[in-house]
Amino acid sequence: MRRIDELYTDDPSRGSRSIRRQLRRQGIRVNRKRIQRLMRLMGIEAVYPKPRTTRRHPGHKVYAYLLKDLSITQPNQVWAADITYIPMSRGFMYLVVVMDWYSRKILSWRVSNTMESDFCVEALQEALSWYGLPDIFNTDQGSQFTSKDFTGALKEHQVKISMDGRGRCQDNIFIERLWWTIKYQYLYLHSFENGLALRRGLAEWISGYNHVRGHSSLDDRTPDEVYYGLPYPFAQAA
Repeated sequence: MRRIDELYTDDPSRGSRSIRRQLRRQGIRVNRKRIQRLMRLMGIEAVYPKPRTTRRHPGHKVYAYLLKDLSITQPNQVWAADITYIPMSRGFMYLVVVMDWYSRKILSWRVSNTMESDFCVEALQEALSWYGLPDIFNTDQGSQFTSKDFTGALKEHQVKISMDGRGRCQDNIFIERLWWTIKYQYLYLHSFENGLALRRGLAEWISGYNHVRGHSSLDDRTPDEVYYGLPYPFAQAA
């Protein structure tokens, strides 16, 4: 599952056939049905335009995508959330992140050993209590985000709900980039024995991501500097 995750993180368009070929090149012989079963367990699937089965709940409402051609010019204009799989020494967990699109700041996060909606709702409620309200909240069509608990919390605060088109990871591109960064620069380099160790490690990494790490896409400023409107440190010193 870890090797599948690495291959998928490198190229989310890879489906079970492509992953099977790549695993065989690495000396790992596994049939496609097993790869498909593990990918379902991990909550991932190839993202490219084609008819396919989604993981959305048939009884949940799906909302329109509101970000097409939208100019995002300030913090709290658009927030987004997504879930990713995290390999552990034994087993695995899932990470959900709420991000401000303009600044790339991670506003809140939670980890869970299940794909139930509870940990996503907790992360949402924390972000709302700490940072106020966004104009728009964007997610994919996963059942965690279409659940009545999640959408209800947004509608209660009159936040506009936006959802990606099916199979379009580019709609949530900033969080997709975050997954690649956090996995290759941190998670794949460490072995976590349990959820407590993972939470401690993530708390430290995310603090550095928000407060210390400059981003080239943000003119080398940190997400916190952009979110709070702080000047670049050298300009401030001058």
